[in-house]
Amino acid sequence: MSYQAFAYLYDQLMSEAPYDEWLRYTYKVDSAYGNSGKRVLDVGCGTGAVTTLLAKQGYDVTGVDLSEDMLTVAQEKVGEAGLSVPFYQQDMKNLEGIGPFDMIVAFCDSLNYLHTEEDVQQTFASFYDHLNDGGLLLFDVHSLFKVNERFIGATFADHDEHISYIWKSFQGDYPNSVEHELSFFVEDDSGRYERFDELHVQRTYAESVYRHWLESTGFTVVKVTGDFNDEFVSSTTERLFFAAKK
Repeated sequence: MSYQAFAYLYDQLMSEAPYDEWLRYTYKVDSAYGNSGKRVLDVGCGTGAVTTLLAKQGYDVTGVDLSEDMLTVAQEKVGEAGLSVPFYQQDMKNLEGIGPFDMIVAFCDSLNYLHTEEDVQQTFASFYDHLNDGGLLLFDVHSLFKVNERFIGATFADHDEHISYIWKSFQGDYPNSVEHELSFFVEDDSGRYERFDELHVQRTYAESVYRHWLESTGFTVVKVTGDFNDEFVSSTTERLFFAAKK
């Protein structure tokens, strides 16, 4: 999937994203269950927000994303921060030529962009192959509740000084999937607005299904929580967090 123009708008749209919470979660789980290693792979790294925070925390980070445009922005970001981070344009289902790592993180619902059961299982196998013994896999996904009750049929909109967007969500072709139709209106230097359109398709599964696939791959699931709060998952949890150990 190519984010095209969306890559250059992403940081503005995600300016209030809880990146510090992802960092806190990573550090807490790593401290409790990690193998004391510092090599981390940030999968679906996007524009490098989490990557940069992890590097500042002292981790030896590598970033992977499918979008060349996202990686261009990420490289600029870490350079401005005075950091050195290698980035690779790769498909998470078929990582190659990198690693092994002590931890793999895939945050901000990156795995929800995998559309088939086989894709998710293949991705878990790829992650497993690129972890050291005792290494951790940390990721978050949308819950069934969020996809079916919060997204489908909903419309979101926002406007600030230079950018506006309309975001409509529809039932996808797959079970428990959603199609996000996004239209952005960005003001240029002349005061005119240019329109960009994006289609994002996401799919999710029950907690028990993710757990089964992880365990079938060889992982031990050490913790499943919801919504950044370290609590057990409830019927209204919107974001599931998985921590699994090789």
